[in-house]
Amino acid sequence: MTPPIPSIFKERKYPFLFAFFVLLICVSALILSNNRFLYPSEIDLTKSQSISSSPPTQSSVHSPPPNGNPMKKKSPVVIVGGDEISSDLRVDWEICSGSQTDYIPCLDNMKAIKALRSRRHMEHRERYCPKPSPRCLVHLPIGYRIPVPWPRSKDMIWYDNVPHPKLVEYKKEQNWVRKSGEYLVFPGGGTQFKNGVKKYIEFVEETLPTIKWGKHTRVVLDVGCGVASFGGYLLDENVVTMSFAPKDEHEAQIQFALERGIPATLSVIATQKLTFPDNVYDLIHCARCRVHWDADGGKPLLELNRILRPGGLFVWSATPVYRNDERDQSVWNAMVALTESICWKTVAKTVDSSGIGLVIYQKPVSNSCYEDRKENIPPLCDQAYRKNVSWYSPLESCLPKIEMIEQREPEWPHLA
Repeated sequence: MTPPIPSIFKERKYPFLFAFFVLLICVSALILSNNRFLYPSEIDLTKSQSISSSPPTQSSVHSPPPNGNPMKKKSPVVIVGGDEISSDLRVDWEICSGSQTDYIPCLDNMKAIKALRSRRHMEHRERYCPKPSPRCLVHLPIGYRIPVPWPRSKDMIWYDNVPHPKLVEYKKEQNWVRKSGEYLVFPGGGTQFKNGVKKYIEFVEETLPTIKWGKHTRVVLDVGCGVASFGGYLLDENVVTMSFAPKDEHEAQIQFALERGIPATLSVIATQKLTFPDNVYDLIHCARCRVHWDADGGKPLLELNRILRPGGLFVWSATPVYRNDERDQSVWNAMVALTESICWKTVAKTVDSSGIGLVIYQKPVSNSCYEDRKENIPPLCDQAYRKNVSWYSPLESCLPKIEMIEQREPEWPHLA
């Protein structure tokens, strides 16, 4: 027969039971206390209530604040144990001083640009991030609205989102971009796309059928892309294209590409490597990209060689390919000598019905050609060469050795 509970405590039976209950209560209290510290339930939003509780007005979102009255935003203050978190963790956001709509601190750092010793190699288009890093906001253009959704955005965007009339006027004869009411319309034209970019893409594949857009050729880099219509239309062929161009005198053309929804970045081949690892692109394209490939001992073309896969292709559509004037022929002869020195093979050269020509080069798949050269110029990279190191690294003047591959990769999507 089980004794009554009062007798248990009176006779001090089962002392461990009492101790267990006391321990359980203590552990429960400790857990509750820790949870309150790690996951605070009290949030003081009084200082940001005006931002979070009411929608912004047209003027507050679409117009820059007047000079001398910078807009400030403060992050919510979290209360932990009745105390505010350290004020050091707050960020006071202001409008970037003297900024235009597409101001980029690392590219518009005029103090660093003015201090450069030379601009001969486009150094002034490279990145120079200010220190300390700025904590400011670039204001939206007046009249900014939600972007046109894809895939319509490939062909048209809101004019007020990228209000740059200079490029529209400068390139009107080349059919790059037109203004139509509230929209900027992209007809698919370009300096080298006399019959439209779609016909040009077909022309490239007809020139070298082994390209097989979307099957054999899947990852492409477009150098000096303009508004990136080439990369945009290649998306229809299941090709992923990274387009890039510098922020130059024709405004930030990349802003047009990004507003359209096309992968693109601001960059330039100047004194530093492109921010891509070695051997990554099936094909690299340049249509009048205004890069002097033989400059500084051929370093710009050596940079393309670095990121081009073994057996990869370089499509160059430029006036030296199909014009015979003295200047163009001088550039062409320099290109012939340079491509031969790095063992690039010319696999196609042609002119289309509009008179636009292109040449297609192919990178070797082994080191045998390098070893058979009469002169070791440019030299093979030595053991100090660091593969895939590209951010803020100077351009190389050597050829990285090719890792041998037994056979070409199968067509997409039938990859092992």
